[in-house]
Amino acid sequence: MADTEVDGSLKNSSHLEPSTLLTPPCNGAETENLSPESSANERPVNSASGSLSAARSQLLRMLEAAEARRSAYLLSTEEASAASDEAAREAPRTETQIQAPKQPQEFNERLTRTGRRSLSHSLSHSSGDKRSSESLEDEVSPRNKEQKNSDGSKDFCIKNIHQAAFGRREIEIAELEMPALMILRKAAQGEKPLVGARIVGCTHITAHTAVLMETLSALGAQCRWAACNIYSIQNEVAAALAERGVPVFAWKGESEDDYFWCIDSCVNVEGWEPNLILDDGGDMTHWIYKKYPQLLKNIKGIVEESVTGVHRLHQLYKTGKLCGPAINVNESVIKQKFDNFYFCKESILDGLKRTTDVTLSGKQVLVCGYGEVGKGCCAALKGLRAIVYVTEVDPICALQACMDGFQLARLNEVIEMVDIVITCTGNINVVLREHLEHMKNGCIVCNMGHSNTEIDVTSLMTPELTWRRIRAHVDHIIWPDGKIIVLLAEGRLLNLSCSTVPVYVLSITATTQVLALIELFNAPERGYKQDIYVFPRKMDEFVAALHLQNFDAHLTELTDEQVKYIGVNKNGPFKPSYYRY
Repeated sequence: MADTEVDGSLKNSSHLEPSTLLTPPCNGAETENLSPESSANERPVNSASGSLSAARSQLLRMLEAAEARRSAYLLSTEEASAASDEAAREAPRTETQIQAPKQPQEFNERLTRTGRRSLSHSLSHSSGDKRSSESLEDEVSPRNKEQKNSDGSKDFCIKNIHQAAFGRREIEIAELEMPALMILRKAAQGEKPLVGARIVGCTHITAHTAVLMETLSALGAQCRWAACNIYSIQNEVAAALAERGVPVFAWKGESEDDYFWCIDSCVNVEGWEPNLILDDGGDMTHWIYKKYPQLLKNIKGIVEESVTGVHRLHQLYKTGKLCGPAINVNESVIKQKFDNFYFCKESILDGLKRTTDVTLSGKQVLVCGYGEVGKGCCAALKGLRAIVYVTEVDPICALQACMDGFQLARLNEVIEMVDIVITCTGNINVVLREHLEHMKNGCIVCNMGHSNTEIDVTSLMTPELTWRRIRAHVDHIIWPDGKIIVLLAEGRLLNLSCSTVPVYVLSITATTQVLALIELFNAPERGYKQDIYVFPRKMDEFVAALHLQNFDAHLTELTDEQVKYIGVNKNGPFKPSYYRY
């Protein structure tokens, strides 16, 4: 084959099928040596090494041609055409002399001006001298700018209302994984059981909670919302809610002052008073007690879904300050066995890998607490062949940990050798400064409990320690001797700050919240006392039945004889309230 023929084939290499390029020659057949050093007068190479050399050489030429095409694409149409013609006429034929065309000056200047922004983001702006609207948005606090939705409403405070279309798509995806709430919406098209309800909420602002809020609105309620976690907020979802007319006050990365300002903005509004509270952690409830006690007389009930929030409700009850009935959704069977376990089982791995890129196989991991959250975390880590230790105060949970194959230990017994520490207790000061002092270099510390109280982060804010932000939600705490501790999400909730959320599991919890609000709002006068109630077992079973419709599942029906024998109703509940699954 002549050199001109070889060059012609390389010009059109993008049209060659991979199988044609990589198919080895038949034994005994003459094969042309396509090395750049060969000429038309050289004899063909029949050996295996010659065949490999020919294939290698041809692949090199393909890569060079692809690089030339990629670089030429960055030029203007006329420049690219001229460069291609010039390259075709004058391109050298030796491997060492082939060079990709240089990037045009305009591109280089634009890349310098945009700094750390992505290449695609840089190319999307025709003028390199103008700063993007997104950059300008980042510099202005949402509290200091005026926004309005397409209907002219300004009753919200979010990062950027222009993200609403993106957030709407996120919500539509979540709706596909939340079948029970969609069924409740359809069932309420006639009768709206929450007409007259004014719900103030403080939960995570994510796509799945947006489906919850819009379900409450579809059932007739008026809602105002703030976030219970400054890192779990999806700005685009908040924008979609604001565009639909939901007064939402939240943006990712709020300061502590911003956080309570947003809660206050939900409550402190003229001509509107809440009569139901949906809380996750108790901050909304306590803010009303602290700042607006006059509103308590109209509160028909509180729904709380976290360990921390339930603990705070019991404190109010013991001091006689509980304003009305409260339903403890957190300790319902359906939440404990599904949200706490399966949600954490999936999100712990995702959160660790997204933030640290860590390989978990063979790592020594300490999980503090073996409740349902701890069980989920341990099961996931064990599945990836991590070596898992557990700390626990409850002998029943401790025995479960041992019989599940985990080593029970005290924190100070293993703290010097573990690679990762995960708190799952819902308590305070589980990991102290003294424990952090004894951790090995590079140890990862994170929290899967509700609030940021489990890890004593405050003790790390001292002059001798250096904080270095590595990436979003990842800080290196550097000791004077050079030791580094990797702290995730500043000790806040890892699975909702640094991970995607398994929406189907959260659909179960959201459905319990909706049903609890309906129950409290429609209860007869004095139907519930000023007390804390556990979610009824019958409603647990109803939530489960709604979600079974997503599976090809067929429930068995009891016969009349069986019903009489075990003493239950044929339609449930099938277990007494004291039964623990």
